Amino acid sequence: MSNSGTPVASPCINICRMDEPSGWCEGCLRTLDEIALWGSMPDEQRSAIWTALPIRRAQRAAGVK
Repeated sequence: MSNSGTPVASPCINICRMDEPSGWCEGCLRTLDEIALWGSMPDEQRSAIWTALPIRRAQRAAGVK
């Protein structure tokens, strides 16, 4: 659980298409493994993924795969 007692929410925005070169979902920018394991991973790991998303978004915008 997070500090507030509420689990860390999923970043899913219901745009579920995988970008093959990057391996990230085009909507939430998670990998298939991150998506599949989200429900069972600890909040610390979920928070780490949330922290990585802006970096992935910037990489995608810059064309980095």
